[in-house]
Amino acid sequence: MNEEIDAPQVRLIDDEGKMAGVMSPREALAIAESKGLDLIEIAPTAKPPTCKIMDYGKWKYESKKKEKAAKKNQSVITIKEVQVRPRTDEHDLETKMKHARRFLLEGDKVKVNLRFSGREMAHQEIGLETLKKFAEALSDISTVETHPKMEGRQMFLLLGPDAAKIKELEKAKKSGN
Repeated sequence: MNEEIDAPQVRLIDDEGKMAGVMSPREALAIAESKGLDLIEIAPTAKPPTCKIMDYGKWKYESKKKEKAAKKNQSVITIKEVQVRPRTDEHDLETKMKHARRFLLEGDKVKVNLRFSGREMAHQEIGLETLKKFAEALSDISTVETHPKMEGRQMFLLLGPDAAKIKELEKAKKSGN
């Protein structure tokens, strides 16, 4: 800002946002001071660095505002976990699927975790069928990101929301109402 700019030449943008050309920082600072404003280095890595004539307080406020807007538009993806067992009843599975469906519609990923205990390890195909059933039931709004995979005594499946399928589903609901 102002005297702190140490480049031999700067590209100047005036207070109206128009390109004023390439000049020495002293000339640019003289123009800024004649208008009662500050000379702010906007793009220090550019060749030559880009400077703008404007009020420093206003520039600081606008940059904070832009930062806040960028932060607001960021979406945080969380992984929700649904736990089932190989012997989980049909109705209980449906309830777990409803929960998983809600998580997917909210934009979260869902990890379906199936835990084996004792002799259940001998019948891993039952667990695999359960996870496939889960993936099939939610295929209208999700995509399988990680296929059923064993990890110790647990088998898991990772489902991610499919934005295109969800939009289609919402469109069908609107036209049906």
